[in-house]
Order: sequence, then C-alpha cells, then structure tokens
Amino acid sequence: QVQLVESGGRLVQAGGSLRLSCVASGLTFSDYVMGWFRQAPGKERTFVAAIGRAGTIRYYDDSVKGRSTISRDNAKNTGYLQIDNLKPEDTAVYYCAARGGRWSSITAWNKDNFGSWGQGTQVTVSS
Repeated sequence: QVQLVESGGRLVQAGGSLRLSCVASGLTFSDYVMGWFRQAPGKERTFVAAIGRAGTIRYYDDSVKGRSTISRDNAKNTGYLQIDNLKPEDTAVYYCAARGGRWSSITAWNKDNFGSWGQGTQVTVSS
C-alpha cells in the first residue's frame, strides 16, 4: 500500500521561506515521478512542481518558477519542496503525489496524471 506523508507546512510571513517534506512508503520510490500540488479554499487542486525519478529533471508551474526548488533523496524515500519569497497567494494545502512510469509518459501536468496522494499539509502566508 502506497503511503505519502507530507510535513513542514506552517504559518509564515510574506517574503519568508519554507521547505515541505514528503516521506513515501509501500513503493519503490525511485520508480516514481514525484509531484507537488496545492489547493486553496474553494479552488481546484493545481500543479506546482514535479521531479523525475532520478532527480535530474524538474518542471515548475509559472506561479513558483524562480523561487521554488523541488528535490528528492531516493535513499531516504523522501521528496522536498522549498519555496522562497512566499506570497499570500501561496496559501493552500500542499499535497505530494507520485506517478509510476517514465517522465515522458506524462501528457499533462494535472492531478489526473498522478495516482498516489498524501493527506496534505497547510501552508498559510500572512501579509
């Protein structure tokens, strides 16, 4: 049974930084593309960033590009998302997700292309 557990969400002031973590179990972590999504109140869950199985390929949504870093440590079955220069519009529940298979098999960066999900961690950015 695949399990993803996020942590690291908290209340932070605008301009600050935080790093989210996602610990995976029940899967061969290095066989999965890992992604981060977020969902603000009343809105759909949207893509934030993704990283390939070996950690050498990354892709970011424009909303976080240039101030965010996605990474992974396959030896620890853990993925990370760091966001710097946080803005109030970054406030959301952040979810990690995993998708088996190759990076090239992903046709669109949306939640429908990821099959395993964590429970989410709340990030609140105050102005």
